[in-house]
Parts: sequence; structure tokens; C-alpha cells
Amino acid sequence: MVRSDDATADAAIDGESIHREYILGVRIIEVRSPKANGPRYRFEAPRHEGIEFDDPDLAELYADIYFDVNGFEEAGTGSRGVPPEIIQAGKDTIIAYFLTQPGTDTNWVASFYGKTPNQIDRYVS
Repeated sequence: MVRSDDATADAAIDGESIHREYILGVRIIEVRSPKANGPRYRFEAPRHEGIEFDDPDLAELYADIYFDVNGFEEAGTGSRGVPPEIIQAGKDTIIAYFLTQPGTDTNWVASFYGKTPNQIDRYVS
């Protein structure tokens, strides 16, 4: 999406700015709100409902996953479902995807896969 300087200025006033911009209209927006305890990072892509993260590194990991599988949609997968594109991509992509989900961390994923946290870190590095 191409934005004019005026649109960018308006977004900045509203507390939004581009954290990182990718090809094909994919980007991560930093969202600041007086009600929030720090910025949030919203992943945006065409035909993707969007998702927000507290950590910019997780938002960037999510973008990496998005490009690794040539895009995916989470709509319709349910709160615990995994998009088929992620499942088909292999263990390293599934592990990275799990790490971007609320309520999971390296220890949870390591326990799920029967691996050590160091092994999980190597999968996503």
C-alpha cells in the first residue's frame, strides 16, 4: 500500500508509525496508545486479518514465517488451530509459529517437542 506523506503524518499523530516495511504490502506498525503500557506491534498483510504483539522481535519472526510459507491466513483456524501452510512447512517453521502465539514461550515449545530450550533457540535462529 502506498501512503502519502499526509497519511503518514496523520498516522503518527494517532500513535501509529511504520516499524518495518516489507515487499508485497506487508509491514509491521508500531502502535502507541495512552491506555497501553508501552507500544504494540501490528503485523499487516493483504488478505490477512492482522495480529498484534508486545515484542517487536516476535512481530518480525511472524513476518519471517509469513514469507517462509508464501503467506497464510489464520482466519478460520480457531484459537488453537495452526494454518495448513505452517504445518506443511516443517518443524522449524511450526516451532517458530508456536513461539509467536500467546501463552507460549521457549520452555513451553521445548516441552511440547521433547527438546531443550537451547535446541528450540537453534531452530528459530
